[in-house]
Amino acid sequence: MEHRWRNQLHTLADVSEGRPMKLTSKARLELWAERLDREPQRCLSTLGEIELASPSERPCMRSDNSPLTVAFEDPVLRAIGLKSDNFGDAVSFFDLTEGDAHYILCSCMNGSTMTAAQAAQRVRSITNRTTELRVLLSCLVGALAVLGIKMLLG
Repeated sequence: MEHRWRNQLHTLADVSEGRPMKLTSKARLELWAERLDREPQRCLSTLGEIELASPSERPCMRSDNSPLTVAFEDPVLRAIGLKSDNFGDAVSFFDLTEGDAHYILCSCMNGSTMTAAQAAQRVRSITNRTTELRVLLSCLVGALAVLGIKMLLG
């Protein structure tokens, strides 16, 4: 095998810089759950008492070997933008509410440890609930539109 520099490869093939994949927040959450399911019995640490941390402390919260560590260990999630295994980066990257992140990660909800399978189940429950809420909101908007049209037409 012959070594060639990147600028030399252009004469042999079309070479382009890869663009990061763009995934929906639901797809990112599903990818996280899949990563957790790879080692379902792995014992993970939760984040301690998220609700007691001040709003300025929460974004920096992390724990070694947490469900967020599993996400950050994944090269695909890092390549598409996961910056670290801290609470703030996860909330932003996975498009979670703080309440959803609290449900998945906090020690008051899960004890000091949880299995990766339990964490995956909680992540999936968020994706399912998000889908259900969107469907419900779409139906509500549709019903209001129908009522509005009926009122306009008299």
